[in-house]
Amino acid sequence: MSSMRYIHHPATDAKALALVDGPRPEPATGEVLIKLSHFGINRPDVMQRLGLYPPPADASPILGLELSGEVVALGEGVSQWQVGERVCALANGGAYAEYCAVPAGQCLPIPAGLSMAEAASLPEVMFTVWTNVFMDAHLQPGETFLVHAGASGIGSAAIQMASAMGCRVITTASSDEKCQYCRDLGASEAINYQRDDFVEVTKSLTDKRGADVILDMVGGDYVSRNIACAAVEGRIVNIAFLRGSQVDVNLMPVLLKRLTLGGSTLRPRTTAHKAKIAQQLQQQIWPLIEAKRIVPTVALCLPWQRVSEAHAAMESNTLLGKAVLEVTP
Repeated sequence: MSSMRYIHHPATDAKALALVDGPRPEPATGEVLIKLSHFGINRPDVMQRLGLYPPPADASPILGLELSGEVVALGEGVSQWQVGERVCALANGGAYAEYCAVPAGQCLPIPAGLSMAEAASLPEVMFTVWTNVFMDAHLQPGETFLVHAGASGIGSAAIQMASAMGCRVITTASSDEKCQYCRDLGASEAINYQRDDFVEVTKSLTDKRGADVILDMVGGDYVSRNIACAAVEGRIVNIAFLRGSQVDVNLMPVLLKRLTLGGSTLRPRTTAHKAKIAQQLQQQIWPLIEAKRIVPTVALCLPWQRVSEAHAAMESNTLLGKAVLEVTP
């Protein structure tokens, strides 16, 4: 069996992350094998390393959910890709490695004009935002969209995607620097939540109407506050609970405003559903990337030997955008 190098996480401490040798995967039916150029760092990677986000039983235990690289082998039944094509992809796991097997439907062509590093920063955030905000919450042109943690990788993508689709975007961030970064990406208004109450500001900015769609990864006290600043028939989607998922909430406003509360995780969704997301992204979002109306937000790009540094940067919450690692010799 052929071997490869990958990043092992033997302990919860980021400093324990290390390059080791192991078996190279083989593409199963419907999969392609990709030789990696770069991979992205995401919050779920940190949570998995900490033991708080175990991978699905059928997924690789190796960290990593997004990558860019070259197709080097095809599994049985794959016809939409050819060996030698450059792709970026949403992996079910295993992207912190020299090679990764990925369902063919979860791969996308590298958008014209993008580097491999930039392409590796796209899949996880684009898939997440598209499925939650546009497919599930049905955000429409002309509506008001509130996204929390606007300077994060998810937030950076959500601001740009919603703005490019003709929506008014309001976001929250923890500093004036991050707020300006969000405005530069296309947010109509960015609220420094350390100083201002985002509920009151959102109501003021919308003549007390509120936001039509809210994307939240904070949870905790934000749950009731999101309900308070949602518009009538608003849709609220939670994709994480950094401040906790156990909350005491008055649900009467949900009834009175006919709100929809939802939540989802991307990783356990079926291969068919992820392939559907990929198809819609290629049709709706990839042209906007190639037209530079949406730009990748790579804040940090390091050789993969410095993975511990990248994880520490992610945990510090100081990045403006995404961290990407290059698979170097």
